[in-house]
Amino acid sequence: MKVFNTALFVVIALSLVFSVSFASRHLPEERGKTLFNDPKAFGGSTSCNTCHPGGKGLEKSGMTGMTEWETPAGTYKSLEEAINICITAANKGKAIDPKSPEMKDMIAYIKSLGMGMKHEMPMKEKGKGY
Repeated sequence: MKVFNTALFVVIALSLVFSVSFASRHLPEERGKTLFNDPKAFGGSTSCNTCHPGGKGLEKSGMTGMTEWETPAGTYKSLEEAINICITAANKGKAIDPKSPEMKDMIAYIKSLGMGMKHEMPMKEKGKGY
């Protein structure tokens, strides 16, 4: 009986280890969050989390329908460009390939911050001329 219990425990423990490993490979937003919080991820000296604790201020960056992203360094036409300018200017790191798995993971994390938000143009109010 003791051998059976030990074997059962080993099987359960291995199942948990492999299921967590399998799940983390399939959750790009979790890999992106890890990169976001790692000061050494892109060869820089600080993490993205240093300027954006917990992703604060980036909630709208991943919204559907966005066409421009503003950073202190300027306005960019893609989220990839905005991420890279933050990596190179603020973090003093090296830009990452816009098509790389790391960039896809970063974008997945940023999009997860504003889950369900949709960018819409403001509607004109009656009597207002904007």
